[in-house]
Amino acid sequence: MGRFEGREPPEPVEYEPASVKDLLVEMKDTAELLIDLSYSAVLHGSPTVAEEVLALENKMDVLQMRARMSLMLAARNPDEAEKLAPVLGVVSGADKVSDAAGDIAKIVLEEIGLPDAMRGALSEGVETLVRGTVAADSDYADRTLQAIDLESETGVRVIAIRRDDDWILNPGPETRIEAADVMLLRGPETAVSEVYPELTGEPFDPSPPAEPAIDDLERAVDSIVLMKNLSELAVDLAYGSVLFDNEELADEVTNLEVEVDALQSRFEAWTLRAAKEADDPVALRGLIHLGVATEEISDAALEITEGVLRDLGVHPVVEMAVQESDEIITRTTVREGSDLAGTEVVDGVPATDISTSVLAIRRPEEGWLVGPDIDTTLRVGDVVISKGTRTSAEEFERLSG
Repeated sequence: MGRFEGREPPEPVEYEPASVKDLLVEMKDTAELLIDLSYSAVLHGSPTVAEEVLALENKMDVLQMRARMSLMLAARNPDEAEKLAPVLGVVSGADKVSDAAGDIAKIVLEEIGLPDAMRGALSEGVETLVRGTVAADSDYADRTLQAIDLESETGVRVIAIRRDDDWILNPGPETRIEAADVMLLRGPETAVSEVYPELTGEPFDPSPPAEPAIDDLERAVDSIVLMKNLSELAVDLAYGSVLFDNEELADEVTNLEVEVDALQSRFEAWTLRAAKEADDPVALRGLIHLGVATEEISDAALEITEGVLRDLGVHPVVEMAVQESDEIITRTTVREGSDLAGTEVVDGVPATDISTSVLAIRRPEEGWLVGPDIDTTLRVGDVVISKGTRTSAEEFERLSG
């Protein structure tokens, strides 16, 4: 079957003068949103969210084509080609993340099948993400996000808005909400259940999670949730490594990719064992499909880091993109005698005066702790992946010893 068989043919793309920096930033934001949306589509069995994924995937195809055109024109000599080669890796990696997200969305659209237990496990592994259309009589219509103060008041974040065919990614305080906007909300389910009706005028009715009835299936499901979390983290770290020319972050992407590969091997074994006991083994097709696509996301993250790992340097176009980033991702090792040793981390927030959040911890002999709900005490030898302002990152590193 051809790549576009059964689909609308791709739209023609002509060269348009564009900032490579702006294209890179938009591709990064789109790739991260696609991961969120694709898993949300599976979690809620939502064809409408899955359709949004495919629409964004088409947008990503156009972005990567325009980025390639601009980069080809920019490479005027061998020296420029060498400096721009890593940027092509970023473009290609983002496009592969997009393709993998599209494959995940097709689990829903093509009714490939997925065990109910998978949705139950995902509901515990991710925050609730829903798609809602702003009602004409909503209290949120014709107001800015700053005026609504949604995140401070409820803990629910607006991660993207689609207005007709245009997307507003990472909307800011001055973004005004309009009636008929399609909004993507993420946050705790209890908070989303209060915000959603006020936004859309419709009730919020999530499906209750199901429990696995087969032990091997439960192990497979747990593996895929961890693979998802590690692959998402790998994408975050990959962009961080490129934007900040940080080889330590790139090394962690390599560690994550190896871990995801190992998890996929175990996941496949448990899924095959579960098939012997399942009433309908064909229903496990979607689970295998999800595992393959999730592993491809970690591979794409590794491709993004290739220029950093090969010490090719950072092109000025990437340095310009860095200047737009208010937050940075850092890797900190807790050393002997460090002020961080013994520090409690509750819901991903360390008990320090520094405003930072812990994305993950790699602990010797135990592996990775990943997610916004990390509850632990930091130990000597822990490798801490955190996100915060440049100032807080420097202070956090100073505490490490």
